[in-house]
Amino acid sequence: QVQLVESGGGLVQAGGSLRLSCAASGTIFSINDMGWYRQAPGNERESSERELVATITNGGSTNYGDSVKGRFTISRDNAKNTVYLQMDSLKPEDTGVYYCNAHIVVLSRIQYGYWGQGTQVTVSS
Repeated sequence: QVQLVESGGGLVQAGGSLRLSCAASGTIFSINDMGWYRQAPGNERESSERELVATITNGGSTNYGDSVKGRFTISRDNAKNTVYLQMDSLKPEDTGVYYCNAHIVVLSRIQYGYWGQGTQVTVSS
């Protein structure tokens, strides 16, 4: 009984900014890596088509996809079990559904991978 709830998507003009949030809740013992992936329009049926956007460890080490380096910033608040994605200088090719992902250790001390429901980001030219 773990949930990831995303918020913050929407429509923005090219060059604009958006901030996504993803909060984890439920029977959580601890959270390891958290991250964001995206799926371009037309690929929604295939989870294997999700592109890495950014990940962050519980110690704060980050990793970014090449297409977003220098424009997006991932961060997390461990006390709130929440990960954020600040997206600046957005481009039309950033359009897609953004999914939160987290590796969560539940109360039984077993780690599982979880996905959020996805939030739509649309960047107009």
